[in-house]
Amino acid sequence: NNPQNPVEQVSWNDAQAFCRKLSQITGKTYRLPTEAEWEYACRAGTTTRFYFGDDANQLGDYAWYDGNSQDKTHPVGQKKPNAWGLYDMIGNVCEWCEDNWHDSYENAPRDGSAWLIKDKGLQIARSSCWRRSPYNCRSACRDRTGPHANFDNLGFRVVCGAGRTL
Repeated sequence: NNPQNPVEQVSWNDAQAFCRKLSQITGKTYRLPTEAEWEYACRAGTTTRFYFGDDANQLGDYAWYDGNSQDKTHPVGQKKPNAWGLYDMIGNVCEWCEDNWHDSYENAPRDGSAWLIKDKGLQIARSSCWRRSPYNCRSACRDRTGPHANFDNLGFRVVCGAGRTL
């Protein structure tokens, strides 16, 4: 109910349709980030638990999570960004990625491209959300759900002009 909030309650299928339509309208290529791209962007060159370090006590400065969200999404950009200026990479809403779910990274593409060999009929969602604990706000946190799911803590961001064309 606030245009400054992240989009939510959007299925992976609907996010894909949005990217196709936006690409048609603009003539540019829009798509969901691959899981590898998402984590690379989230970490912003760090190797720590969170993109701001290892101290979970600082999480409230960077993310909306179960300890400060009042059980709802919040306008984007109210918390500190990561080192590359990206806001809400952790917290607020989980974000769809292009890839299909795999239990491990064994045999994953090494070039950052999407891993699209379906083995369970599930899609990747990265980040955490307003209802999750600090543990789930780690840069490495990953989850899976069906491509038709449209939960109130699940949204997406897009990549423009990089990688494959639609």
